[in-house]
Amino acid sequence: YLGPQGTFSEAAAIKHFGHAIQRLACPNIDEVFRAVERGEANYAVAPVENSTEGAVNRTLDLLLTSSLKICGEVMLRVRQHLMRRDENLSGIEVVYSHDQSLGQCHEWLNRNLPAVRTIRATSNGEAARLASENPDAAAIAGELAAERYGLKIIARDIEDEPNNTTRFLVLSREETAPSGRDKTSLVLSVHNRPGALLELLTPLARHRIGLSKLESRPARNGAWEYVFYVDIDGHHADPNIQSALNEVESHCSFLKILGAYPLAV
Repeated sequence: YLGPQGTFSEAAAIKHFGHAIQRLACPNIDEVFRAVERGEANYAVAPVENSTEGAVNRTLDLLLTSSLKICGEVMLRVRQHLMRRDENLSGIEVVYSHDQSLGQCHEWLNRNLPAVRTIRATSNGEAARLASENPDAAAIAGELAAERYGLKIIARDIEDEPNNTTRFLVLSREETAPSGRDKTSLVLSVHNRPGALLELLTPLARHRIGLSKLESRPARNGAWEYVFYVDIDGHHADPNIQSALNEVESHCSFLKILGAYPLAV
């Protein structure tokens, strides 16, 4: 998971697997993927989207090229807290946090700490670690980070949206068998011409397959081409979904099944 200790990624791993697992903190999302690809860990837990700030683009880019398969998902209600070594707001000169968390707490910071400098950290856990070393600093992170680094929470639930939720993916080297209540994730690309996207979606509609996500990202070739990340209801091993995907693929310049996995509970 994205480390160090105390990140929301660690909290997501604990929610999915329980406390008994051996946890491996990685310095960045790239290394989270690589650790499982190299066989140093069985599973990776990576953030993919937030209800306020949208997609985690680095995770989407790595899914495009990685050999790992999505085998699960975790929905984590994200509660952002301001924490520091002292017990009050006075004297704070800098606030550390991950870029997504700073965005999720933008309005609160403007109202309560308008003159304080914000610095982006690689993770919320790293932000808390930095704040633990500087008496004039604070961090925005979760309760787990406050416990890990001995910080006092001086303002709770400072996120701008009350139902702030982050979706995490669980990835492994193996496929997941159907559970009866599944989702399949794909990434695909089409030629840039009128009606191309409609041609992709029509087979799904004809086979009565629900579409729960459609998100575009610029292709890495820099030629104003796009790839589309798609989530559909059901497991790709289902014959009806297989038939639909065969039709979809005939209209694609590229299609990759990222994995099929049980819906988050």
